[in-house]
Amino acid sequence: MIRVLVVDDEALVRMGFTHILNASDDIGAVAAVPGGRAVAAVRELCPDVVLLDIRMPDVDGLTVLAELRRMPDPPVVAMLTTFDTDEYVEAALRSGAAGFLLKDTDPEQLPFLLRTLAEGGTVLSSQVTRTVVDGFLGHGVHETYAVRLVGRLSERECAVLALMAEGLSNTDIGDRMHLSTGTVKGHVSAVFEKLHVDNRVQAALVAERAGVLRPPPGDGAAR
Repeated sequence: MIRVLVVDDEALVRMGFTHILNASDDIGAVAAVPGGRAVAAVRELCPDVVLLDIRMPDVDGLTVLAELRRMPDPPVVAMLTTFDTDEYVEAALRSGAAGFLLKDTDPEQLPFLLRTLAEGGTVLSSQVTRTVVDGFLGHGVHETYAVRLVGRLSERECAVLALMAEGLSNTDIGDRMHLSTGTVKGHVSAVFEKLHVDNRVQAALVAERAGVLRPPPGDGAAR
């Protein structure tokens, strides 16, 4: 069972996400709370995934994200936003968010996206992807530099990067490449180090800027 905590300032949004998640056999909403109760709820309930509103009146979503990331064993955090041009998206990415979802994501896609996050994959709404690429990479990693970074990877590391950026977990990458999960983890760590990134989302964006990836089809595409 994938345990999910929903954090949003609007009771109707919390109720809607809870209803959708609890309709799946392998996913359950352990709680749905406003931002001020998020950190305490994570400590008490130990969810696998947190869906965190990026803008809340009682506490800033980025502040909550930073506190969660400082925990010894932090949950996977995906940011929820109403805006496909939210200026906070870049900051959330740099702070370690594993995904970004618009609140109007197709409810039928949500369970799949949660499974992807729980398995170590990354999730970007297609409407958010361009904002993230332009914001995070536009100011920091240009195409030429991205190509140079990816050029540091071995052939196998480049293959791991491509599969990682498609949203595959370490186990799935191992199955696809006929490698042990431990070996895949070693390659993932090497990719992070050589690309100078901290997480899978950042690695995927560098790969996209370098031309390794194609833009994902459809809204809510797993990466």
